[in-house]
Formats: sequence, structure tokens, C-alpha cells
Amino acid sequence: MIKIDIKNLRKSFGDKSVLRGVDLSVNSGEILCIIGKSGTGKSVILKHLVGILEPDEGSITVDEVLMTNNDEKIKNKIISKFGILFQGAALFDSMNIFDNVAFGLRRRSLDEDEVKRIVDESLYKVGLSGVENKRPSELSGGMQKRSGLARAIALRPEIMLYDEPTTGVDPITAGVVDNLIMQMRDSFNITSIVVTHDITSAYRISDRIAMLYEGEIIFTGTAEEIRNSENPYIRQFIEGTVNGPIKVI
Repeated sequence: MIKIDIKNLRKSFGDKSVLRGVDLSVNSGEILCIIGKSGTGKSVILKHLVGILEPDEGSITVDEVLMTNNDEKIKNKIISKFGILFQGAALFDSMNIFDNVAFGLRRRSLDEDEVKRIVDESLYKVGLSGVENKRPSELSGGMQKRSGLARAIALRPEIMLYDEPTTGVDPITAGVVDNLIMQMRDSFNITSIVVTHDITSAYRISDRIAMLYEGEIIFTGTAEEIRNSENPYIRQFIEGTVNGPIKVI
């Protein structure tokens, strides 16, 4: 079953065309990684999925319900299905970790006993029991990312969006984050889209990988298929070489 279906998505900012007809489907329960060099529009796709941006052309369908150009009430209901882990975790520095994770729950007017139960469970799921009273500044970068993930899964999303989840952490912590992404999928049957530059991470966690280049998806397939691709753009990206068709700035 297709969970998300993106068709002919186009977006420009002034005279700069960023998305030039993106076609991409995400299956229910899978982890899809989107790779590509900086500035190609990967995060712009995520912003369309959570309603921050509206496309110039094209459509997004979630669970067979049209999200783009639809009634605000219907759109907001679809957006509520999404959780997002931002690149920098985006925690509130003025709050302790408990209040950070509880933030979205309290906006849903749950009673405080239920809030505490869900926060405790969410922190346990990401291996952070016992840090409730600490501030984000007291935690390592990896722990901040896990706190951000706890905040997202506390709202029980059906779909998780991860924006560069392994950026800024060491390889061991990146492995921990990768394992958590797979654990969230397995525990809650969460459909996941992961925007990443980390090809090692993409190989490790993905069911499929899509490569975005100059505003279009130029490849979609398994990790094994992308490893064996003879496409020169893909080969240059995954090998990290200077020589090739992709311009190096």
C-alpha cells in the first residue's frame, strides 16, 4: 500500500527553480532515504509534506487523501499524522527534557498523569530514562537528537520525517540513531522518510533510496541496486569523488 504519493512537485523561489517535477512514492511501513548534494531541494520536499510550503504545481496524496489544494481542516488532519526530527533537534533551551517531550501532548489537553506516562515511555524507548530534569545544554548532541525523537514519537505519528539525523555526531552515535529509526519503524509500524548526506547510514537503514539531482528524482531503488548502478551521477555521489558530472562548488 502506498502511504505517500508525490506527483510532478514543482517549487521555485524567485527565479530559482528548486523542485522541477518530483515524482516519488513511499510505501506503508518502509524507510525511504532521500540523498543528494546540498541545495538540491531535499529539505524542501519535507517542508511540503508538513504544510510549511505550498507547491507551484503538482500534488501530494497521503493515505489516498489529497493534501495539496485541499480544505484546511483536511490538510491539518493529514499533517497531524507526521512527526519530524529536525537536523538540530530543535529543543527549547528554556525547558527541561520532560517539558520538551510533553510540549505537544499538553497542547492536546491530556491530563498530567497521561502526559507523564507517555513522556516516560517515549524517553525509555530512546534510551533516555532519567534525564527528565536536565536541560538540552546539559546533554550531548546525540542525546539531544534522541530527546527530539522522543518528543516526536510521543505524539504517536504514523509517518516520521528525519532531516539529516546523523549530522554532527560521531560514527558510533550515528549508529545508535540509525538503530532507533529502525526500532521506531518496527515498534510502531512508522513509515519513514530520511533526508541524509550520510550514504553509510542510508545503506544501513533504508528499504529504498531515492537520489535527488537538480530538482528531480533520478534514481529509486534498494541499497544494493544503488551500489551497482552505473549512472555517473550516482557513482560520483556515493564514491565522493571530485571528478564527474556533478559540479563541485
